[in-house]
Amino acid sequence: MGIGAVLFDMDGVVVDNLPYHVDAWLLFCERHGIPLTREIFYSELNGMNSKDTFEWFYKREMSRDEIRGLEEEKELIYREFYGPHRKAAPGLEGFLKEIRAQGIKTALATSAGQGNIDFTLDGIGLRNQFDAIIGGGEVSKGKPDPEIYLRAAGLVGVDPKDCWVIEDSLQGIAAGLSAGMRVVGITTSHSSAELAHTQLTSADFVGLFEQIR
Repeated sequence: MGIGAVLFDMDGVVVDNLPYHVDAWLLFCERHGIPLTREIFYSELNGMNSKDTFEWFYKREMSRDEIRGLEEEKELIYREFYGPHRKAAPGLEGFLKEIRAQGIKTALATSAGQGNIDFTLDGIGLRNQFDAIIGGGEVSKGKPDPEIYLRAAGLVGVDPKDCWVIEDSLQGIAAGLSAGMRVVGITTSHSSAELAHTQLTSADFVGLFEQIR
């Protein structure tokens, strides 16, 4: 199988920002009287879109309008925490240049909303390195459902079997594997042992192209 496209998750992959997201969730939950620990976030919630996350917290279905205000509150906390620290993951810029020079398509497929996509990509200056971008608000089913990765492959015109997915979360890895794609597990959220069901694990993008080509 060749490589037609590489599909990237954003949080914990393109940027190593998850500790800031978790800190924001912990503060939000403290303010709202919702029990949450760092361990529960990583095992249960990491990789979920905001709708699924809030419904997990409140144990009921919620409307988009109801979620919007809560989401804005949490994301303001996150952006304040992470804003001064925004930077691309080690080796990412070189990896993108290498694969694009080989004619390999690139897509960002993230559970994040448009506000955080803009905040991240414009903050690290790499928006123009992605041929397609799809966020959590553009799919009907969030990760671990494969919809977002199948749609990303469609946007760049590549068969799923010719795609690599780069993910850090158990939810996102499940989505990539369910889509029939090969997956690199980035060890920002979980250990290599926890991600052993992927085709490959890596701490970051340094030297990664040589391993997947």
